[in-house]
Amino acid sequence: METDKLNKVIEAAKLYYLLDYNQHEIAKRLGVSRPTVSRLLQTAKNEGIVQIQIRDAAGDIQNLSNELEQKFGLKKAIVVSIPQYENNIIKNYIGEKAAAYLAEIVKDGDIIGVTWGTTLYHVAIELKQKFVNDVKVVQLKGGVSHLETHTYASEILYHFGKAFNTTPLYLPLPAIVDHVVVKQAMEADRHIRKVLEMGKQANIAMFTCGPIMSESLLFQLGYFTEQDMEMLYAKAVGDICSRFFDMDGNICNESLNERTLGIELDEFKKKEYAILVAGGPQKIEGIYGALRGGYANVLITDQYTAQFLLDKERNRSI
Repeated sequence: METDKLNKVIEAAKLYYLLDYNQHEIAKRLGVSRPTVSRLLQTAKNEGIVQIQIRDAAGDIQNLSNELEQKFGLKKAIVVSIPQYENNIIKNYIGEKAAAYLAEIVKDGDIIGVTWGTTLYHVAIELKQKFVNDVKVVQLKGGVSHLETHTYASEILYHFGKAFNTTPLYLPLPAIVDHVVVKQAMEADRHIRKVLEMGKQANIAMFTCGPIMSESLLFQLGYFTEQDMEMLYAKAVGDICSRFFDMDGNICNESLNERTLGIELDEFKKKEYAILVAGGPQKIEGIYGALRGGYANVLITDQYTAQFLLDKERNRSI
């Protein structure tokens, strides 16, 4: 089979069987007719492509983990087997695995930096108490909302603190402000400066990446002007700690980045453990950009997202 046709067969199969696109939507996305989509899906079945993609053996999971580590230079890749490619299910499964991994690596004297959002909340509620000494937990980015949208910041910090027998350090600020001078004034505060410095010193960072879509939590907090939104939709693939980057992990807009409160992206490259916990169809590009930028050395994701990331990297190198 020709490479172009094979790529279309695989892409159509993924959209239909994993992402629940209907045939009309696939036809529009691929720029082909609906009967052509039907033939592509039939070819996928005949050639065994669909069967391979949804197979869920333990050996396949380990192979995916090994390949992610090799392709993206990761210290550790943990691929979680999920029964269905749906966001809530993904967060439940990877949250549980991330909590177990954190408990495994935390030792006396560690400083754990965490962000907020629904993915980290699923990690937090799965944490079990571990008896360690002198562990600190610190919030890595501001989480105060201008609206009544819930960021889960306080609950996450509470559960992390409880699990490791420590009082967490909160960062009681918005993630993004309107003017650089406002940010500078906030950072001049003695308490704020202490929290920000602790975030830099953290040897463990656990975080997720946000998608570029109006439904995502960060986009609902009222931080962005219309001009900000246009820029993000045009260039960004995701954010970590409210800092937006492109497909290669480069900061998209310095002006917006300068108004953001919290840890800088380059600080993640210095962490002993920079643990990215993320999965799902809306986050594939963001995870990929984060890995290309070198902001994570540990990835915890699901088997479908893992395969998409590897396919993306292969296609890039062709």
